[in-house]
Amino acid sequence: MSTQAPPALTERADALDAADELAPIVDRFTVPDEVIYLDGNSLGALPRHVPAVVADIVERQWGHDLIRSWNDNDWWHAPTRIGDRIGALVGAAPGQLVAGDSTSANLFKVLAAGCRMRPDRPTIVTDPAGFSTDTYIAQSVARLLDRRLVYAAPHDVLDNGDRAAALSDAAVVAFSHVDYRTGQLWNLPEVTAAAHRAGALACWDLSHSAGAVPVGLDAYDVDLAVGCSYKYLNGGPGAPAYLYVAARHQATFDQPLSGWHGHATPFAMTVDYEPADGIARGRCGTPPMLSMLTLEAALDAFDGVRIEQVRAKSLSLTGLFIDAVDQLVGGDVQVVTPRVPGRRGSQVALRHGQAFQAVTALIARGVIGDFRQPDLMRFGFAAPYLTHRQVVEAAAQLADVLTSGVYDDIAPSATALVT
Repeated sequence: MSTQAPPALTERADALDAADELAPIVDRFTVPDEVIYLDGNSLGALPRHVPAVVADIVERQWGHDLIRSWNDNDWWHAPTRIGDRIGALVGAAPGQLVAGDSTSANLFKVLAAGCRMRPDRPTIVTDPAGFSTDTYIAQSVARLLDRRLVYAAPHDVLDNGDRAAALSDAAVVAFSHVDYRTGQLWNLPEVTAAAHRAGALACWDLSHSAGAVPVGLDAYDVDLAVGCSYKYLNGGPGAPAYLYVAARHQATFDQPLSGWHGHATPFAMTVDYEPADGIARGRCGTPPMLSMLTLEAALDAFDGVRIEQVRAKSLSLTGLFIDAVDQLVGGDVQVVTPRVPGRRGSQVALRHGQAFQAVTALIARGVIGDFRQPDLMRFGFAAPYLTHRQVVEAAAQLADVLTSGVYDDIAPSATALVT
């Protein structure tokens, strides 16, 4: 590496690592020694103990216990059991989260149910810059239920302009807690309160905040929420998602995917659907048990860890990375992520004209981030398994890539490096 970090940066990193409260849990994860992994905002690292648990799931629970595992190993209650564990990380009391299905399917459930809970309000409000599946699902629900879809950014609903006026007849206001491209953290408490003042339900996608940022679902009276578990929760590729319905809404939560696992008496096999009590009515069909139980095992990596500790280290890592980029890279890139700590999630996005090529070159060097069209390099900082020294090394590698021109022969691509 020709670009060297100045001693002041490395000394600062070493001092921060020496004082890191989460340093003891770094070894709970398996990351190759030659890799600096800055893509935990896309796919979390493998918790070290999970392979042994998966072997037990496959060999004993499936291979030996067979169908008995639904009772003997309590497979049946895994979705609500896991939901409660995720709930503890996002500030929800037990009985309000259930794991299962995908984020897309769960968003469909909560948006449709939210519209049914506000039948006289004909509008859904969502962010056009949100993750594409969120927008597509909102469009689908609007078509199916003959609702009007209005686009507005989260900050729009806090002013008195025309877009804020859309709240006057909104049934559901649905936003992502953290912008998946820029890493901007939206003001969940204030936006939720604004939605409530207008008579709308507040729905949040927590995919880029759960496990990295304190959310406070109960504390801020959020109505509905969804999220994936394979990013900062480290549940594995395609791990089950989850949905949240505040306890006060569960009796009227009429979700549209009324599968048999959400029935009050599923094994009675009655003709008519009767929803289960509580959050179990958010279930649909038989869950993928191998993935479900893998997720449950992965959540053990958070044992003894407070989300406030994760957040403090996340801000330290992202702040150091921004400072290192400023010093080592300078004007070659634009820091898109908010520099104000309270306004960013756990990632840093940089704008550069050859972002795809630069990220490709970084990955070849073992610094793994990702790319988003048209010109963003994204770097996710999963506090449980990253060190400050790695952050400085990653910034130095980025500076070397951008100044050396090693990416000149890399052809641009219209596809993202990862999903």
